[in-house]
Amino acid sequence: MALLSRQAVEEMGFESVGDDVRISDRASFYGIARIALRDHIRIDDFCVLSAGAGGILVGRHTHIAVFSSLIGAGRIVLEDFCNISSRVAIYSSSDDYSGAAMTNPTVPSEYTNVTHADVFLGKHVIVGSGSVILPGVTLEEGVAIGALSLVNKRCDAFGIYAGKPVRRVKERRRDILELERRLMANKAG
Repeated sequence: MALLSRQAVEEMGFESVGDDVRISDRASFYGIARIALRDHIRIDDFCVLSAGAGGILVGRHTHIAVFSSLIGAGRIVLEDFCNISSRVAIYSSSDDYSGAAMTNPTVPSEYTNVTHADVFLGKHVIVGSGSVILPGVTLEEGVAIGALSLVNKRCDAFGIYAGKPVRRVKERRRDILELERRLMANKAG
């Protein structure tokens, strides 16, 4: 994976860029002035981050793997230590599929009924490959989402969720909190 230089990243026009931000030269960004990138981030090939009015915030030590997308008018927040596996789609906007309104961005807005709602992923959230997260979802700290899941509701802290739609299948260990504490202590010293 070819990475953009620090200078190239800074010249792209992001809202902010932290230290050690590694971005593939094959990733795409829209609404870039509304995208904030904190420290120690990697965004892989063929990712699309399209920030609407709400913007996108990517927290520290976050990885967004190949072919993933973050799209919509609502705010999308990935807190520190998030891991977005390959082919994950996070939407903060969605068309009305009922047939009561028309769909797609080529149709004037008075004929559509698009829903916009913020999406929040807390610290240490991991989302498995091929999963879809819909508008208005909150994944609390430490949530793990299994591969190929449809996330259409709030997921409580340190739960492991899977399915279409997701359901809580078991508790996730909290060892990562001690590992985070040790990592941050080593950086400070």
